[in-house]
Amino acid sequence: MQKTLKSLSNKDPQNIILIGNPNTGKTTLFNSLTGLNQKVGNFPGVTVDKKTGNFNYKETKINVVDLPGTYSLSPNSEDERIAKSYLEETNQNDIIVVVADATNLKRNLLLFTQIVDLGKQVILVLNMMDLLQKNTQEIDFKKLSKKLNCPIIPINARLDKGVEKLKEAVFSYQQKENIFLDSDSSSSSIDETMKRVGKINTIVDDCLTKDGEDKSYLFTKKIDNIVTHKIYGYLIFLGILFFIFQAIFSWASYPMDLIDSGFGFLCDFVSNILPKGILNDLIVNGILAGLGGIVIFVPQIAILFAFITILEDTGYMSRVSFLMDRILRQFGLNGKSIIPIISSTACAIPAIMGARTISNYKERLITIMVAPLISCSARIPVYTILIALIVSEEETYGIFNLQGLLVMGLYLLGFVAAILSAWVMKLIIKSKQKSTFTLEMPIYRTPRWKNVGFEILSKVKIFLFDAGKIIIAISIVLWVLSSYAPGNKFEDISKKYTSETSQQQYSEQEISTLIASERLEHSYAGIIGKIIEPTIKPLGFDWKIGISLVTSFAAREVFVGTMATLYSVGDADNTMSIREKMMAAKNHETGEKLYTTATTLSLLIFYVFAMQCMATLAVVYRETNSIKWPIIQVVYMGALAYFSSLLVYSIFS
Repeated sequence: MQKTLKSLSNKDPQNIILIGNPNTGKTTLFNSLTGLNQKVGNFPGVTVDKKTGNFNYKETKINVVDLPGTYSLSPNSEDERIAKSYLEETNQNDIIVVVADATNLKRNLLLFTQIVDLGKQVILVLNMMDLLQKNTQEIDFKKLSKKLNCPIIPINARLDKGVEKLKEAVFSYQQKENIFLDSDSSSSSIDETMKRVGKINTIVDDCLTKDGEDKSYLFTKKIDNIVTHKIYGYLIFLGILFFIFQAIFSWASYPMDLIDSGFGFLCDFVSNILPKGILNDLIVNGILAGLGGIVIFVPQIAILFAFITILEDTGYMSRVSFLMDRILRQFGLNGKSIIPIISSTACAIPAIMGARTISNYKERLITIMVAPLISCSARIPVYTILIALIVSEEETYGIFNLQGLLVMGLYLLGFVAAILSAWVMKLIIKSKQKSTFTLEMPIYRTPRWKNVGFEILSKVKIFLFDAGKIIIAISIVLWVLSSYAPGNKFEDISKKYTSETSQQQYSEQEISTLIASERLEHSYAGIIGKIIEPTIKPLGFDWKIGISLVTSFAAREVFVGTMATLYSVGDADNTMSIREKMMAAKNHETGEKLYTTATTLSLLIFYVFAMQCMATLAVVYRETNSIKWPIIQVVYMGALAYFSSLLVYSIFS
């Protein structure tokens, strides 16, 4: 083979592309190389799009691209098509780093040989060397490198071992010509694959010393006999979900109380140091009230993401896919659909993107269409504030927190609605494509606690800053709409309560409360709410709830911030929490308690089913490449939410 001596030092910057089978540690290596903290997990489908970063080595900038996991260059799913398409468009000078699991070389090398035969410049990285060594197995790297005619770098990406050697290999890489299999154009793809596999097996058998047993595999098999059992497996899964929702309420209560007290102190402090007037009212009752209503839920969001990340990192999620395949297939889905469905408990956006791992178009489309019915983290603030109106945190059912039980019930309701909706779509959407379900079961590993911490921090930052920007903007707009009215409405209301009759009938505090209430009702916000009210009145909702339903279409968690702003405007001296204000709210027509059990349950059911997330709709449009499916999603979920709420309100009224 002729070699052309060109190193990266002559080309600045340069791209290296990470590719490999799922569960080989590509993203972990990407994070180690670039210093970034992309999501990693021990199950297929974590990387559903390419990720980019860079690092500097010997004053040379080297760009890194992390592609979705793929088993071969004959793609069956959308994420594999992304990997192949990007790979085919790479520059001839770019270096392809194929990341392989050192304990499973025979399977991993198929992709490597296909890339080599594309004429690409390749470095083979053997990851998870620690597991190979635990099994007292050895690889003759020199012999393997000679047979494959490419550099081989052994690493342990989790511990950053061998990463510097990889950087040096990339920097000093010498371009070379290489070919693994001389294929005849008249061979079928199956025949070609079989030839590759045969040659790979011969090479690996010659270079791998098998002295010991695969201890990790044996340990994994013992656990799988329990967690994938046809009876115990489902009970264990439900038990894990039950534990998570109990923890969300029980563990988060103390830090939530601290945050609530902190915002109360901050509002009082700002109110006292600023001169009374418009600016004071805007900051305290507009911005701080809106933000305080959402920041309080950070502990619950953090706990939820901690559990999800741990389940992903250990490899348990793949077992859930295997377990649920038999059930989901009857409803037009398959086992791989459970990953997006469970991921939707955090956020529907990455979950919908994760559906790219589903090879069958119909099953992928149905998964995308029903994933938003699964309750996401944005619903937690809504659930928490509403459940607290009808169930106190002290109420228990035996040893269990009743609020946690109710939240789990809402999550299960969303899951049932999702699979029933999938069954209906299975009957409507036509496809001749055959359904297949193949899934690799990764070995169990201890969670990477650094990864868990980074994932919690990342999701909390997204929750706070992405939602926070929306909440601040909406809070300011709502404050303006709530603080001003057309004509002389506010002056007329003030005159009404300065009469001698009113002063004899009401105390000074009562007059202040009545003026604030009537001003809000006759403000621009009140006028908009009254326009909406006839449509939602059958559900038990008033005009304030109507405004919150509209604003929370930007993001569901905005509901709480909106209610906090609406109940705070014109009431600067009220130090009650948003829950206490909602508890005291009255129906403006009857004067009775607004948030009855019927109204609260109706509102909870509405938020379980309604599609109120513009960002999710945008992703659905991008993933389906059609405006038709987002429109259908809004219509069917909106109708389901409205009529379900109507039914619940009618039953409990």
